Amino acid sequence: MKTFRVALLANLTKNAPHWEGMPADQWDDLDSEGTIQSLLAALRAGGHTCEFLEGDITIIDTVRKFKPDICFNICESHFGDAREAQVPAILEKLQIPYTGSKVLCLALALDKPMTKRVLAYHDLPTPEFQSFERVNEPLDPKMTFPLFVKPSREGTGMGVSAQSIVKTETELREQLQMMIERYKQPALVETFIEGREVTVGMVGNLVGPVARRLPHDESLPRIQSGLRFFPPMEVDLSPYLESDAVYANRLKVALADQLTYLCPAPLDEDLVDELNWLAAAVFRVCGALDVARVDFRLNANEDWKPYILEINPLPGLSPGISDIVIEAAADGIGHTELVNMILETALRRYGLID
Repeated sequence: MKTFRVALLANLTKNAPHWEGMPADQWDDLDSEGTIQSLLAALRAGGHTCEFLEGDITIIDTVRKFKPDICFNICESHFGDAREAQVPAILEKLQIPYTGSKVLCLALALDKPMTKRVLAYHDLPTPEFQSFERVNEPLDPKMTFPLFVKPSREGTGMGVSAQSIVKTETELREQLQMMIERYKQPALVETFIEGREVTVGMVGNLVGPVARRLPHDESLPRIQSGLRFFPPMEVDLSPYLESDAVYANRLKVALADQLTYLCPAPLDEDLVDELNWLAAAVFRVCGALDVARVDFRLNANEDWKPYILEINPLPGLSPGISDIVIEAAADGIGHTELVNMILETALRRYGLID
């Protein structure tokens, strides 16, 4: 295969700014030096010339100096409601190709309430929700306890803990106050889905005539050609149910290497097909490209009906612990192959390879 100059764009945890009163988990979604080194090694194993560039304000100069053919983008950035879209916006201004979703999708997906509005508009199943900008806003009558409270614009389970599940008005208000004060952003409140949490990762791009709305006619084909779905993954939370009833930040970060990952998840074939179809639909209506991961809750009270929680168009790529890496491994795809698969998908989309 033809080789390219690839700039790996990311944000290292050690380079992130700090300030007094900053939440302890503020930068939990940024990358370690080990992850960066593994990605550089994977891209170089693909035959490419590769260099890491920190995705801060210096990127405007460093990326032009390096002159990449394409950027492998996993930047989270540091500040702003649409921070994950900032580096891609710079790259588009400079007309430099990059992997993954574009500006609008990245801005949308980081804003969980806005994503859910798009899902609801397309009649895709997502838990009932309400966004709170102030602690004392009245609770919508459609919202029934237990409820689930989390920040509107964070990833890696930030702000999510056993206390996120609230069963009374008092608990709700206490959690809202903590969430809004700590993260300086609106809080998302959802109907809590009692059941199992499953995630589906995919690489590729939808082909053929892909509409932005799902067809109303059930007899029409379900368009998912062009996407490669990895086996769904479920985290075994049974050892942690007393402290963590959900896949929370503590588990995703502090205990990630101690968890038992069930992949493929023990699900019947029809349910896996339904999850893949819904994941493709979310990928489509959010405008995702190249790679994404969609998270679900399966409702124990509705015969395991899947409800969409969110889409992550910048899934973590840490060897051995990131969800999509584990899912790919269950499909026989190692970390190096996965990284190069994402790169080649983007190169093909830009017409740089056949």
